[in-house]
This record gives sequence, structure tokens and C-alpha cells, in this order.
Amino acid sequence: MGRVLVMLTATAAVVACSVATVMVRRRVKRRRKWRKVVGLLKDLEESFETPLGRLRQMVDAIAVEMQAGLVSEGGSKLKMLLTFVDDLPNGSERGTYYALHLGGSYFRIIRVHLGGHRSSLEVQDIERHSIPTSLLNSTSEVLFDFLASSLQKFIEKEGHESISSPDVKRELAFTFSFPVKQTSLSSGVLIKWTKGFAISEMAGEDIAECLQGALNRRGLDIHVAALVNDTVGALSYGHYHDPDTIAAVVFGTGSNACYLERTDAIIKCQNPRTTSGSMVVNMEWGNFWSSRLPRTSYDIELDAESLNSNDMGFEKMIGGMYLGDIVRRVILRMSQESDIFGPISSILSTPFVLRTNSVSAMHEDDTPELHEVAVILKHLGVPKVPLKVRKLVVKICDVVTRRAARLAAAGISGILKKVGRDGSGGEGRRRRRSDKHMMRRTVVAVEGGLYSNYKMFREYMDEALRDILGDDVARHVVIKAMEDGSSIGSALLLASSHSVRTISNL
Repeated sequence: MGRVLVMLTATAAVVACSVATVMVRRRVKRRRKWRKVVGLLKDLEESFETPLGRLRQMVDAIAVEMQAGLVSEGGSKLKMLLTFVDDLPNGSERGTYYALHLGGSYFRIIRVHLGGHRSSLEVQDIERHSIPTSLLNSTSEVLFDFLASSLQKFIEKEGHESISSPDVKRELAFTFSFPVKQTSLSSGVLIKWTKGFAISEMAGEDIAECLQGALNRRGLDIHVAALVNDTVGALSYGHYHDPDTIAAVVFGTGSNACYLERTDAIIKCQNPRTTSGSMVVNMEWGNFWSSRLPRTSYDIELDAESLNSNDMGFEKMIGGMYLGDIVRRVILRMSQESDIFGPISSILSTPFVLRTNSVSAMHEDDTPELHEVAVILKHLGVPKVPLKVRKLVVKICDVVTRRAARLAAAGISGILKKVGRDGSGGEGRRRRRSDKHMMRRTVVAVEGGLYSNYKMFREYMDEALRDILGDDVARHVVIKAMEDGSSIGSALLLASSHSVRTISNL
């Protein structure tokens, strides 16, 4: 009996040792995998790093590219497009006007009434709609017939309440968030699609004529009287409320900027005649490129799989359409090199399945167990991950968003440097010790869901602006957020064009 007990005890000890050995091996294996993931995260942080010195080099590069784009067509990655806008609204405008805004993921229709002073601006009606994905690869006729149909329904709902006489023709400003080479305030040809649109036969077509044709086919008595880039509309709205507004930036599905430039600096435009001595320039800064941009393997892969590869490099680092996919690619890479996220799901392998609003929700999840992170990961086919993995995902969101926001701040600082509002006296001039006493209040209008809805993006961008400019200059610069400014501003610009002389002979 004693021998049996000894044998049983020995057997139990062997089993216990074996179990312990297996458990230790598993623990060592998990730790090894976790160290690998930590190493990947460290590599991510280093490759996405944007130190102040690099940002300031980017500021210089942007200012130089801006100047090159003003000298000659094709002289810069920045297109620096003329807008034929030389006078911005000042509050004296009167009348009722419409605007239709085609963005990257939505379109808006508004009606505004102006009574001749700033406090009399009345947005009488506004509608917002998502753009059906089927339109992104449709035809020009399908796209513009859809817009015309939506506008017709909008007008039919209002009756005749906004028009004082049936003889008064409705006038529309078409806010168009894509690169256009304008030939006048009311006409311009499409250069290329961005933000996921791919309607090939439209390149070189007059955008205003396309919409006007669709309106005419439906018998709508409405005239497309202005074609306005969304950034120009935002600048118009900002200037209407604050005359110190000299630039506007959109951070939405994509990103772009415009600013007010002296006409004598627009060398590629022979003898521009304006009423104000200045003109709004649409930068199309999404195409900016510099060796100073911190491009990573994730950016290269995203670009290769996008509809417009080798194009819009800056936008793909800061635009709302792309940040979610960069985060997805990082998670996918970690899944491929470690099993901390479990088996790789087909959903996680799908490009652009993770939207930036979900990145924002995860990044700003303040619940103790990061419940929102868990929910979003489950939708990506990654269920039941431990808390430390959810914390890892939050960190990934932070790294990607911080880079985007700091690059955005460098872009704004580049505009300020070009126009001499960064304390340096302007691009190519040496800073004087007395410049800080000569600084003028400068307002930059900012619009778009990425800035207005993503708190961490906004805070990182504002912080980077202060770092780049320094406190003495930054206190003179105001970043003013707005909502629907590009749409309302386009209607204001149309109203303003009736009270100023038309620009000619450009």
C-alpha cells in the first residue's frame, strides 16, 4: 500500500511538473509575443515622430512651394489656383441666395437671406445628405441628375416663401470640394477627382455647366452663378464675421486650404486687375510633398491601394478619409506578426473599413474597461481582447492622430510664413527683432468634422501651432472653427459679387 502511495505521489508530482512546465512555456511565449508587439509599437512611434525641427523645415518647404506655384503653372506640387475672388463679403450684401455643396462624403443644400448688415444673416433652410457610394464611380449625368433632383425637392418644399416675385430668378452658388481650374467666378474645369470619386469622363469638363445642364433638364429656373471651392467658401464666411480672417482650411474627408494673396505676388497671372489689390488663391495643398514628411510603410501601402496612387500624399497623412485606414493597417500588421488580436478576420483585411470617427471614439474612450474600443474591435472581427490590448489600440490611434494634427499645424504655419504673419516678415525675409511688436491679429477659419468632432486632433494641432510659432506670435493667431461655413460662405460670395466689379482680363 505504501509503495502504491509513493508511486501515486510521484506520478502526481510528474504531472504537476509537466503542467507547470507547459504553463511556463505558454507564459514565456505570450511574453515573447507581447515584447514583439511592444517593439512594433516603438517602431511606429519612431517612424511617425514629428519633432519641432522637422515641422519647421516643413513650414519653410511649404512657403517655398507656394511661391513657386505662384510664379508658373506646374512649377510646384501646390497648384495655387486662381479663384477670381478679389473682394470678400463685408456685411452689406442683400437678397436671397442658394448654395449646393458637394463634399467628399456628403452634400448640403441651403438657402440664406441677407438684409444688408452682418446681424441680418438668416439661414432659412438647410439639408444635409450622405452621398450614395454608387455615385462615386457612376457617370457625370447620373451624378448631376441626382444633385438636380435633390435641389428640386428642396425648392418644392419651400413654395414661394423665399422669393418676393415670380419674376425673380433663383441664383445658386455651387460649392465644389475638388480641384478645379477656374476661368471665371462662375465657371471652371475639373482637374481631377479626389476623396474616392472616380468619374473618368469628367476631367476637363466645366463643372458649372454640368450642373446647369442637369437643372435645365428638370425645368428648374435656377442659375448657377458661382463656382466656389469649399475652402474659399469657408474664408468668405469667416471674413464676413471677422475681417481679420485671411485664410481658411478644411479638415474633413480630405484637406485643403486657401488664403488671401497680393495680386502683385501672383506672377503667373499677367496684369491681374482687381478691385482690392488681392485675390484668394486655392492652394490644393493635399498634393504637397517634401522629403521632410514622415512617410512610413503604412503610408506607402495605403497609397498603392488607393484610387489615386502617387498623388495627394499630404492629404493621405492628414485627411479624415485616410486616418482610420492607417490605424487599421497598423492593427493588421500586429495581427500578422502576433496572435494578440486572435485569428485575422476578413473584415480587418478590408481597406477603409475602419472610419476615422471610430478612431476618434476609441481614442477618446474614457470608460475604465475601454468599452467603446471593445465594441469597435468586435465590429472589425476582433472579439474578446484583454484590456492591455485595448490600451494598445488607443495608443495606436494616438500616434497616428498626433502625427496628422502636427503636420496640419505645419501647413497652417507655412501659409502664415508666406504672408508674413508668422513673425518672420514673409517668405524670404529675415526676421527683425522688432517684428513681434508689429504683429497683426490673424484669423484662420477652420471647418470640417475632423477638427470640430475630434477633440484630440484639435488639441494636438493647436499645441503644435504654439510650438512652431512661439508664444509671442501665437497669441496673435486665432483659429476659428465654424460649421456649414463653406456652404453659407459660397452664398455670401455670390451675393457679394453683385455689388463689386467683375474681374476681367486675367
